Amino acid sequence: MLTEKQVVELLETIYDPFLKKTFKETGAIQEVKINKEKGLVSVKIALAKTGTAEQLQVQQTVVQRLKDAGASSVGLRFAQLPFEEERTTNEPIYLAIASGKGGVGKSTVSVNLAVSLARLGKKVGLIDADIYGFSVPDMMGITERPVVRGEKIIPVERFGVKVISMGFFVEDNSPVIWRGPMLGKMLKNFFDEVEWGELDYLLLDLPPGTGDVALDVHTMLPTSKEIIVTTPHPTAAFVAARAGAMAVRTNHEVVGVIENMSYFESKTTGEKEYIFGKGGGQKLAEELQTDLLGQLPLGQPDWNDEDFAPSIYGEDHPIGKVYMDIAKKIIAKLR
Repeated sequence: MLTEKQVVELLETIYDPFLKKTFKETGAIQEVKINKEKGLVSVKIALAKTGTAEQLQVQQTVVQRLKDAGASSVGLRFAQLPFEEERTTNEPIYLAIASGKGGVGKSTVSVNLAVSLARLGKKVGLIDADIYGFSVPDMMGITERPVVRGEKIIPVERFGVKVISMGFFVEDNSPVIWRGPMLGKMLKNFFDEVEWGELDYLLLDLPPGTGDVALDVHTMLPTSKEIIVTTPHPTAAFVAARAGAMAVRTNHEVVGVIENMSYFESKTTGEKEYIFGKGGGQKLAEELQTDLLGQLPLGQPDWNDEDFAPSIYGEDHPIGKVYMDIAKKIIAKLR
C-alpha cells in the first residue's frame, strides 16, 4: 500500500493549469490520508481556480497516477489556493501582433520587437501563432529544435527570446494541412505544454486577418493586449482596421499601431521616398483611438554569416534603433 510520502512524490510534479507551476511549487497538496484496509487514498488539492474544465483534467491525472501506483480507490477534494499565492505568480503581459492582411511585415515586427524588449532587460517569450505560415525560426536564424523535459517542451532561446513555432514540428518545410479546430488545439498546447518559466512579456505573432487562430487567442487570453501592423498605403490601413475592430469588440486593448515600410531613405542623398504612400498608420491609429507607436522605413538588416539571422536588426542599425524606441514606448505604456 502507498505511503503518504509516496503519494506526495507521485503528485508533486503535476502542474497547476492556471499558474503553470508544479504542485510542489504552489503547495497544492494540502492533505493526504491512507486507509490501508480499503486501499483508499484520500487527497485534498488546492488549485488557483476551481469548478473548471481544467480541474477535471487534473482530477483525471491524479486518479490515474495513484491507481497506476497501486491504490484501489481514490478520494479527491479540491480547494482554492489563497489569494496571495495566486496574486504573486508572475503572469506575463500577453501582447498579440496582428494585421488585417499578409505581406505588411507583421512577423518581422514581431521578432524585432521581441528582441528589442529582451535587449532592454525584459524576459520575453514569442509564440509563432501563424500555424500555416510559420516563419519565426527562419527569420531569427534558429536551427535547433525544442527538447522535451519530463512532461514539458523547453522552448528554443535566441537573442534572449524564448521561441516556440509550428516550424519546429514539421519536416523539410512541409505544409500544414489542418482544419480550424486543430489550429486551436495546437495553440493551446503552446500555452499549456511549453515550460516558459518566468516571463515579463509573451508575444504572439498572429496570422493575418480575423480567422480561427485570432478568435482562439481572444477566447484563451481575455487580458491580451494587441498591436496592429500596417503599411502607409490606404488600402492596407483600411483592411488592418478590421483586425483592430475585432480586438475592440472582444475587449482587448489596442496598445498602438506600427506603420511598416513607411518610406525609403537614400543612403547617398538622405532623401525620403514614400513608395507606398503616406498617412495610413496615423489614420488607422486615430480610427482605433490609439497611438502610432512608430514608423519603420524600408531597409535590410546587416547580415553576419557566422551568426545568421536574416530578419533581425542590430541594436545600432538605424531601423534597430526605431524598434528600441517602440519597445520603450510599449514598456512605458503597459507599466
